[in-house]
Amino acid sequence: MSEIIPAILEKDFDEIKNKLTALRGQVKCAHIDICDGIAVPSVSWPFSSGGIDDYNFHKIMNEEEGMPFWEEFDFEFDLMVADAVENFDLYMKLGGKRMIFHPDMKGDVEEFEHFLEGLDMYVRDNVEIGVAFRPSDDLSVVSRLSHKADFLHCMGSDKIGFQGEAFSEKALENIKFLKKSLPGVVISVDIGVNLQNAQKILDAGADRLSIGSGIWKNKDPIGALQSFESLL
Repeated sequence: MSEIIPAILEKDFDEIKNKLTALRGQVKCAHIDICDGIAVPSVSWPFSSGGIDDYNFHKIMNEEEGMPFWEEFDFEFDLMVADAVENFDLYMKLGGKRMIFHPDMKGDVEEFEHFLEGLDMYVRDNVEIGVAFRPSDDLSVVSRLSHKADFLHCMGSDKIGFQGEAFSEKALENIKFLKKSLPGVVISVDIGVNLQNAQKILDAGADRLSIGSGIWKNKDPIGALQSFESLL
């Protein structure tokens, strides 16, 4: 079943909370972008405010509190960070139902494969692992990793860590190719999805659409969200 997932990329924790407040009762899953300014040029919470020393992040890591409205949302965290593998246990404390990795940031595909193979069974049973790829990435590597992940996360642009980028036609071709070559694969799409191209992306085989600026830059974000959902 297809799904629309609002994407949140913010430097300020209070703004994340504000957007989640607006989404309460509207969706079950929310996508949170985590950017460290190293793996990608952009910086988002918690790295925009001290990283592990950020007040709210620190409280979550110490299990003194959870993400805002954690009882109501299944969070999907997009780890655009250099230490996603090394500090995976730390990021797990954010409480994500889905965790997205960017193996191109790791550099060593075999090492990343070993990481996926070595994940604790509790994690594999309770958390969906996504493998992200850019339009220009080698699809043979993506296909190889797909067998060790729960879904593929297709980036709509090679410029990641930002919202409002144009969607690449190459990404559309990649979705069609992977859907044909990997029967049953689940593909989520992130970056550049708008009301003009969303139907085309769904028709290509996308199962989930993570949408940031297409929702939040609209004068009526919830109305925009409902317009996207009407396409399903």
